[in-house]
Amino acid sequence: MDRYLIQELIAPFLFGLGAFTSVGVAIGTVFDLVRKISEVGLPVAIAIKVFFLQLPYFISFAIPTALLLGSIIAYSRLSSDSELIALRSAGVSIYRLILPTLIFSLILTGITFTFNELVVPAAKREATLTLDRALKQDAPLQEAMNIFYPEYRRKELADGKKVRVLTRLFYAEFFDGKAMKGLTILDRSQPQFKQIVISEAAEWNAEENTWDFFNGTIYVVDQSGSFKNIVKFDRQQLKLPRAPLDLASIGTNYEEMNIAESLEYLKIIEVSGDRKQIRKLQIRIQQRFAIPFACIAFGLMGAALGTRPQRNAGRATGFGISVLIIFSYYLLMSVGDAFGLSGVLPPVVSAWLPTFSALGIGIILLLRVTR
Repeated sequence: MDRYLIQELIAPFLFGLGAFTSVGVAIGTVFDLVRKISEVGLPVAIAIKVFFLQLPYFISFAIPTALLLGSIIAYSRLSSDSELIALRSAGVSIYRLILPTLIFSLILTGITFTFNELVVPAAKREATLTLDRALKQDAPLQEAMNIFYPEYRRKELADGKKVRVLTRLFYAEFFDGKAMKGLTILDRSQPQFKQIVISEAAEWNAEENTWDFFNGTIYVVDQSGSFKNIVKFDRQQLKLPRAPLDLASIGTNYEEMNIAESLEYLKIIEVSGDRKQIRKLQIRIQQRFAIPFACIAFGLMGAALGTRPQRNAGRATGFGISVLIIFSYYLLMSVGDAFGLSGVLPPVVSAWLPTFSALGIGIILLLRVTR
């Protein structure tokens, strides 16, 4: 019976995987690549390579949704042909009937999590680099652009209230893998004066744990707002944190980072005190766990919906129900993101909200079917 149920599930699951992947890659990649081919002159061979490198990203999102579609279609077919009635009349409970789907869902959860960790970030990173090289053949590939690193500290006001104020702002136009270019640093760490540093380039001096700035000017401003001193330099060492270099080296595209890289990046931005950016990354890290576990929630929900008594339920009906559920899931994910970023919900709760909601609905539907 288990083998028979799994066989019934595999075909619609593969159908859903192909359908949802095709829709996602068409909307998210193909249209953009076609535009670049026609408007920018992107070589077709490069476009094909980028297309295949983008596929793993959309497959990772299609696996849970395909399982939802597959379980709805499989159990709906068994129900419409009265096979579920025959099995239940033989003493097989609903819980036993959906057990193979839950086991299959658990296996897919592990596959999706591993796929997201080992394949998707590397493929996304390679796709970005390939496209960048093709569109900027005459320019050197830059590791990062617009490096923006703020530092904050807690300040107590006269009324005893504590607020967060900017201590230092580090900005660089781009990082070429070795040096920062086009720098502007605002230093408010000293209460007596403020410094503005403008420099053409800067490199991290690992031996002395300082930054070496080249060809720049330091403006010292006193408390009254007047220029206290202006110093031009060819080379100047400044004691600033290494964090901007780490920030530029890792990059800020969350889709190109696995969980380990995301946690390292989190350590860096936690120093800056930017709570919104910290919450955003914490949500993305938790979603790396939550989205694979959506396989279990969708598998349960699809099996519960499919086991309801029905007649002539086909793929079109199952596909329509799946699209509605998937739309609701990602709408709830957007709501969770908004609540998490605003601080209304903790990052863990906002990230897991859609998955736990889908799991709860699946359990309720299952209990109603078993009555």
